[in-house]
Amino acid sequence: MSRNQSLGEEPLDSLQHSSNTRDSTNNGRGHRAALSDSNFPTLLESCNNGATGHFVSSMSMLHPMEVSENAAVGEVGTFRSRAMARRFINTSRRKLLEKNASVKSMASTDSDVVNVGETTPLVRSIPEDRSSTNLDMMGSEASVPKDDEEPQNIWKNFFDFWFGKPVSIFLLATPLALWATVNEWSGAWIFWTNFFVLLPLASILGDFTEEAALHTNETIGGLLNATFGNCVEVIVALQALLRDEIRVVQASMIGSIFSNLLLVLGCCFLFGGYFYKEQKFNMTSATASMGLLALSSLALVLPTPYAKYFEVQDQDVLMISRAAALVLFSMYVQLLFFQLHTHRDFFENKAAGKDGEGGEADDDEEEEVPSIPMWMALFGLGIVTLLVAWFSDALVGSIDDFCEETGVSRTFVGLIILPIVGNAVEHITAVNVAMKNKMDLSLGVAIGSCTQIALFVVPITVIVGWCTNKNMTLNFPHFEICLYVLSIFTVTIALGTGRSNWLLGSLLVTTYVMIAIGFWFEKVVNF
Repeated sequence: MSRNQSLGEEPLDSLQHSSNTRDSTNNGRGHRAALSDSNFPTLLESCNNGATGHFVSSMSMLHPMEVSENAAVGEVGTFRSRAMARRFINTSRRKLLEKNASVKSMASTDSDVVNVGETTPLVRSIPEDRSSTNLDMMGSEASVPKDDEEPQNIWKNFFDFWFGKPVSIFLLATPLALWATVNEWSGAWIFWTNFFVLLPLASILGDFTEEAALHTNETIGGLLNATFGNCVEVIVALQALLRDEIRVVQASMIGSIFSNLLLVLGCCFLFGGYFYKEQKFNMTSATASMGLLALSSLALVLPTPYAKYFEVQDQDVLMISRAAALVLFSMYVQLLFFQLHTHRDFFENKAAGKDGEGGEADDDEEEEVPSIPMWMALFGLGIVTLLVAWFSDALVGSIDDFCEETGVSRTFVGLIILPIVGNAVEHITAVNVAMKNKMDLSLGVAIGSCTQIALFVVPITVIVGWCTNKNMTLNFPHFEICLYVLSIFTVTIALGTGRSNWLLGSLLVTTYVMIAIGFWFEKVVNF
């Protein structure tokens, strides 16, 4: 018995027939077969010449990387991994809503026909050729908006960026956060209200960044995603730095790497392993990214033993930290040049529809088209950035009172709580992508974020501290440095087989929980 038959999927002849009628997306079993990564190459080989181009075209959204081998090689390391994962989830959610709407439309049409009876002619008929999108099933007026309705659709799309996601419900805490901050409520109230407001703002910032990137080419779009991909972490860290919360800044940098390496990656393995017994990913690309992260750890670890064993002055440690920051930032520039210029073909997301036979237009290619104009995307990006700066300033300003009132140490706040602000939505996106068996993309979100923090966010904080006369150093506590090195070592071993399961994910999540427990019992220390 073949693998596809053992999984209860339809035979290949049935799938060919469903692809020719363009009705496989409405069939539950055929849709499940389309989502399976293991039978994707077999399906391509088995389809005849007439159906191959259409099948590749119809599968381009679900499998944007499998058609091009070069694209899969760089998927883990690309700067656009988080944007690609976010777009993948948004497209899946939109298609589900469109499918439900089309089913309701068909049901209402059938009920009208039954109520009218045989004396009334059938006015609306379902087209036999469903070669367009699911929106065609709702009528031509719904699928092709009129010219005078286009501005309304643009503004509707703009507001959907703000209120179109489940996480947007936390925006309801905005008035309470403003009121608590202005009236100087307790530190706990100010901290948590601003904390919850920043969660949706981080997601909205990423959406506007990707929308602006769609108006540009691959190079400029990659620079936009690389610059604004960790904008929330940078703003929060700089706000804490300007308030002389050096310990909070250091802890938040290490904590963000812990969160992505252990918690996010572990959850991807854990929840993905719940739906798939074993998942595969590109081991070469993953280990290469981990090697780059291990190399960057040398610059982070260097100042700590230097200050410990050579008994140098604080000014010498500060100069070493600044030199290490410049080296890290130069590595980041080299990585940008590598991914966006010299080896761009390894990191481009080549659409499957363009590689299909016959050059047939991709039905899902519309998802690459911007939904709002460039000026509106930049306008939204500027507004969200200002809001993030204001609420993060209120959040950081309440850390002292929050720690005194709750007894939580600054290390725990920076190491565990603050990384959630900028990464919570991206964490959920990575897990959702892993549950759809897109492991290379989920690893790109987790490991790519760590690389961004180590090579970009950390040097920026040191350089800005240098310019503002703040003694921001890379002299981390020994306990955190040991955990940092052990975490990189553990994850590198976990990625060595190129396969994952739920038990491996549980081990990584447990490691993160043990680290959090250790820092929870740390005493509150004034810095």
